[in-house]
Amino acid sequence: MDTDGTHGTQDAVARTNGIGNGIPRPAVPPRPAHAPGAHPAPGAHTAAGPVHAPGPAHAPGPAPVGPPAGAPSSGGSAFADWLRTPRRSGGPGVWAYGHVPRADEEPETTPTRQLVSGALIALLAGLLLWSLLWNGYLGGFWLWPLYMFTPDSWAGRLPSVVASYIWYAMVLAGLAIGFGRLGRWPELVRRMLSGPAARRAAAGLAEPPPGPVPGGDEDPAGWPELRGAGLGEAAERLRAEGGAGRMNDVDAARIRRAWQTVLADPGRRAAFADAVRDKGAGACTHPSGARDLPVRAARHDLLARQVRIGTVADGERNPYPRRGTGLALDPAVLGTSLLAVGPSGGGKTGRLVRPVVESLALQALAGQAAVVAVGAAGTQLGPDAAYDVVIRIGDPATAYDLDLYGGATDPDEAAGLLAEALAGDVPGVDVRRAATALAQLLGPFRTAHGRFPGVPELRELLDRVPAALDGVRRELEAAGQHSMLRELDARERQSGSHGDPGPALADRIALLDRPAFAGFFDTTGQQGRPFSLRSLEHPLRVRIDLPERGHADASRMLARLLLAQFSAGAAARTDRSLFACLVLDDAAHTLTPQTVRGIQRLRSANAGVLLALRTMDEVPEELRTPLLGAVGCRMAFSGVTTWDGQRFAEAWGTEWVEARDVTSRTVFADQPLTRAIHAFRKLVTGKAVTTDAVTVRQVERARWSASDLAHAVPPGHAVLSLTSVRGERTTPLLVRLDG
Repeated sequence: MDTDGTHGTQDAVARTNGIGNGIPRPAVPPRPAHAPGAHPAPGAHTAAGPVHAPGPAHAPGPAPVGPPAGAPSSGGSAFADWLRTPRRSGGPGVWAYGHVPRADEEPETTPTRQLVSGALIALLAGLLLWSLLWNGYLGGFWLWPLYMFTPDSWAGRLPSVVASYIWYAMVLAGLAIGFGRLGRWPELVRRMLSGPAARRAAAGLAEPPPGPVPGGDEDPAGWPELRGAGLGEAAERLRAEGGAGRMNDVDAARIRRAWQTVLADPGRRAAFADAVRDKGAGACTHPSGARDLPVRAARHDLLARQVRIGTVADGERNPYPRRGTGLALDPAVLGTSLLAVGPSGGGKTGRLVRPVVESLALQALAGQAAVVAVGAAGTQLGPDAAYDVVIRIGDPATAYDLDLYGGATDPDEAAGLLAEALAGDVPGVDVRRAATALAQLLGPFRTAHGRFPGVPELRELLDRVPAALDGVRRELEAAGQHSMLRELDARERQSGSHGDPGPALADRIALLDRPAFAGFFDTTGQQGRPFSLRSLEHPLRVRIDLPERGHADASRMLARLLLAQFSAGAAARTDRSLFACLVLDDAAHTLTPQTVRGIQRLRSANAGVLLALRTMDEVPEELRTPLLGAVGCRMAFSGVTTWDGQRFAEAWGTEWVEARDVTSRTVFADQPLTRAIHAFRKLVTGKAVTTDAVTVRQVERARWSASDLAHAVPPGHAVLSLTSVRGERTTPLLVRLDG
C-alpha cells in the first residue's frame, strides 16, 4: 500500500486555499521506505520494452535532522491547529487559510477626527442647553411634569427633594441620549474602546467561521473520515502521530489522497488500514521515500494545494473584496496555463517559477501531481535532492538522459514531435512537410533496427550519406518490408526538390551532433537512462538543465521539443488523476502554432504549463495574440515595455466605469451687498467666487492601459489575471509579490 497514494482517481479534496507561517514538520526525520535502486529508471529500455516508473535522482539516504530551511518547526499542537484552521474559498487565487471575505462594496466610514470633533461639539451644545435650563434662562417649562406629578403636601419635604433629583437625572439622560445620537457617541466609543470584532466590521470584514471543536466528532486532527468508515484504529494511530509531532503537512495530504483512492477502489481498504497501522504517518510514501523537501522558499498549504506568491495591493485599482487578501496559485488555475512577462531581474524566477515548482514538488510527494521544471543550467529551481530526476544536458556526470522521441513508438508521432523542435522556428519550412520527411526516415530505420536512430545516425540519413541509406535498405530487403522500402524511395525522390525540408532539418539536427552532447539522446539503451515525458502518470519531480550559455540555439530547440512532448504526453495519459505541469523558466522562441493549440487542449487533460518570457517579442508576431488567448492566466511584471503592455491591455479588455466631470463657473452677483462680499472674498483668497456643476456618466475604459502597465506598476509588483478550470475569472489585480 506504500504507493496507493501515488496512483488512482482524481483527488476529491476540496480546492480551497491557504496556510500561514506555522507549517508543521516531523520531529523525527523519516527514513526512505525503499532501498536504493529498487525502482527502474523512468523511460529506461529493457528487454521487455520501455519502463515508465519513477526513480530517485540520487540514492536516498538519511534525512537531515530538523525542519527544512525556510520553514519554521512546530509541534503536535501547532499541527492540529493547522488542520483545524478553516479554509474558505473566495474565488480564483484567494489564499484561504483563515480567509475572511470582505464586503462587496467599501463601507462608508467616517474619519476618526471627524467623529471626535462632532462628539465634542454635541457635548458642548448639550452642556450649554443644560446650563440655560438650570439657570432659568429658558423659563421653567421643563419643570412642569415635576409639578404635575408630585402632590403639594411634599413641598419642602424629603420626597420632594428626591423626586426633583430623579427628574433632573431623567432630563440629563434625555439630553445625553439626544445629543449623543446627534454627535454619534456610540460609534466613537465602539471604534476607540472595542476589540477586533468592531474594527473588522468597520473595515467591511465578516466574522471568521468557527473552527471545529478540538476532540469533537468533526475535528480534522482526529481523522473523522476514517472513524466514520470503521477504521477507528487507523484514525487513532494518525491522531497520535500528529499529536506527538511525527506528522507534517505532506504526510496529511498524502494519506488523505491515499484514502480517496480507497473510496474509489474499496479493494484497497485492507492494505491501507495495514499500512497506517504499521507505519503511521510514514504510510503510503512517495516511491523516493521522501516526506518533505530539503528546503522551502515559499508558503504552502497542501490541504488546499496552494502556494502563496503575494498580496493583493490595498488600492483603488483593485476590487474592494480582493484588497489586502493573499494571492495564491493552485492546480485549479494552473490548469488553464499561465503566461508571465517581465524583464530580466523582475522576479519571475524567484517570486513565481520557484514557488510554483516547489509547490508542485510537494504535491508530487503527496501523490497529487507531476512536475517538469526546465531552465538554463544554474537557474535556482531548488537543490538536486528536491527532485527524483535531474537531467543536465551536456554534463557527462548526469545520471539521466533525455528521450529524443518522447517515448513514442509510432514513427509518424515521433516525426511530428521532432519536426516541431527542429523546424518550428525556421522561416519558409512547413512543419507538416518536415514531419513527413522525418517519418520517411524514422519508419524504415525503426523497422530495420528495432529502434529509432540516434542523433549522428539521423544526421547521416538527412545528409543522404550513401552508407547509412544502403544499410537500412539492405535490412529492409532482407526482411521483406516493401512498404518501408517505398517510404525510403519516396524520401530519395523528394530529396533536392524545391521546398525539400531535408537540408534545413540536417542543419538543425547538427546542433545536437556536437562533442558536448556525445553520449546523450542515446537510443541503444547502452548509455545512461533515458527519461520520457510519457512518465507523467507517476508523481514525478523532474528538473532539466539546458546548456543555454554555450549552446543557446540547441537549448531553445530542446525546450521546443519538451513543450511538444509534454503536450502530447499529457493528452495521451489514460490516468489523468495527477495534475501534470511543465514549467519553462525561459520560453523564448519555443512556441509554434501547433504547441499553442496544444496548450489549449491541456485544460481538459488535467495539465498546464507555466511560460516565462522577458518580452512578447520573443514570440513570433503571428502567435502573440493566439498565445494570450490560449492561456487562462496572464501576468505582467513591473518594467514591461509599452508595446507589451498594449498586448496585455487588449487581452484584458475594457470595463464600464463612472466618470465625474466637474465644471466651474464664476458667480456674478446682482445685489450690491453680495458684490461687496464677493469682492472682499476675492481680495482675501485671490480667487473669484465660483460654483461647480458635476456631470456623472458611464464610460468604457481599459482595465489597465499600456501606459499604466509600463509606468504605474511599482517594483516588486505585478498585474495578474486568473481563470480557473471551472471558468471562474478575476479582473486584473495589482499584486505585491512575496520576496
